[in-house]
Amino acid sequence: MYYSNNDWGWGVGMFLYFVFVIALVAFYLYCYWKLFEKAGRKGWEGLIPGHDTVVLFEMIGRPGWWFFLMLIPFANIVIAIMLIFDLVKVFGKDTGFGFGLLFLSFVFLPILALGDAEYQGPLTHE
Repeated sequence: MYYSNNDWGWGVGMFLYFVFVIALVAFYLYCYWKLFEKAGRKGWEGLIPGHDTVVLFEMIGRPGWWFFLMLIPFANIVIAIMLIFDLVKVFGKDTGFGFGLLFLSFVFLPILALGDAEYQGPLTHE
């Protein structure tokens, strides 16, 4: 059997995939930046891991210490779902949009960040 070390197709394919993934991540970060700016925050706050979650909790009207609840296995799933549904509410969207953001975030996050949704202030939780 003859195996060639000059198989350029695989290398080019991997390079194109890498460029695609980098572009996708850059677009997602841009959307996050715009989402934070829409809420009256500085865009860079959405790019710092951990800090972005604390700021998101403040944006939706939940205390920042809820970040620590995200560190508890299984509880973090419930808290993250609550965060998503509260986030769409503070931008004037309905529960259906929340399900869209939950299951198809790669479609609904750009719609939320770049669309006509306006930040309405934190929710009041009683």
